[in-house]
Amino acid sequence: MKNKIRVGMIGLGARGFGLLKGIVLHMDDVEVVAVCDLYQDRCDQAADAVAETGISRPLATRDYREVMAMGNIDAVVIGASWADHSEIAIAAMEAGIYAACEVGGAYSIQECWKIIETYERTGVPCMIMENCCYGRDEMMVLNMVKQGVFGDIVHCAGGYHHDLREEIAFGKENRHYRLNNYIHRNCENYPTHEIGPIARILNINHGNRMVSLVSMASKAKGMQAYLRTAKGEDSELAQTEFMQGDIVTTIIKCAHGETITITLDTTLPRYYSRGFTVRGTKGMFTEDNHSIYLDGTHDEFHMSWDEQWGNVEKFREQYDHPLWKEYMEEGIKGGHGGMDWLVFSDFFESVRQGTQTPLDVYDMAAWMCISALSEESIALGGHPVAIPDFTNGKWMTR
Repeated sequence: MKNKIRVGMIGLGARGFGLLKGIVLHMDDVEVVAVCDLYQDRCDQAADAVAETGISRPLATRDYREVMAMGNIDAVVIGASWADHSEIAIAAMEAGIYAACEVGGAYSIQECWKIIETYERTGVPCMIMENCCYGRDEMMVLNMVKQGVFGDIVHCAGGYHHDLREEIAFGKENRHYRLNNYIHRNCENYPTHEIGPIARILNINHGNRMVSLVSMASKAKGMQAYLRTAKGEDSELAQTEFMQGDIVTTIIKCAHGETITITLDTTLPRYYSRGFTVRGTKGMFTEDNHSIYLDGTHDEFHMSWDEQWGNVEKFREQYDHPLWKEYMEEGIKGGHGGMDWLVFSDFFESVRQGTQTPLDVYDMAAWMCISALSEESIALGGHPVAIPDFTNGKWMTR
């Protein structure tokens, strides 16, 4: 068991640098020995942040292959652009280094298979860092599902409902990769925040799997309307035709008959929500009005509206996940309401113990492939598309 984990941080834009400053540098058993980004100023900023903590200044490089070649790295945290995640994760596994890969969508099914094949050949774990799997509500609902509170689960839903118009519009100035994706692609480009928690509830890759999907995209008008105000009618981007539909709806069918609906909604004005919903034969949970409804308990003819809706806190004491009960006692740390700290704690514990990560390459491939498959389905007018079985049949007994 390792006492000190030596880590390389690769990709130091807003997310990567935020993880470095807000999470990784605060973990006592982790030492950052390398930082890497395509942009030198980001490398320098990250190296300065590490040195300010009183430890040795790390290697700062613009080539991730130099990090892999150091020979004394235990793990890398990959916060680079979506298009680079898989390439860097594969290089890490090839070098015998644990990989913590930030979320995003795949660009091809071949990319997903290459991740699987590399893991199966090397045996080196790679974890998709889906922090929403560690959300308090998501873990409480998972706990309730495992206890049978909602009965037989029939349908789940989720979404990435997040107004990103400003981030996309100023992508060139901020060197952010989302802009080019929204100009050139039309797909469910960010599926894992919603599908990750749902996959755990439905035992995806562990007794169940997703078998097919259908995706449809609305027209793309939100970004141009926003840009005319933000940058002016005559600006280059205001004249640019965006491929990415404003609303993308994807319906997934599972091997055991459950359905999943996920929605991408990032270029129209709205409030933030992940739309997490679980429907079973005995009840439901829905995030949007923060409510639990249980058959036989919440009878609309005997209870007021206030008693039925917005009532999740009434269930905390009985059903809060044990991990979160302990976490609340110790004190919440890190960003996104504490989820980031939990997902990284789990990853680094796996590195320390030399064990498999709790979210593995099969999860990574199954969740990320939705982007590539939705792109195909949309291009075919909403045609059903088969989802590969990345476990090659092992999902039935894993």
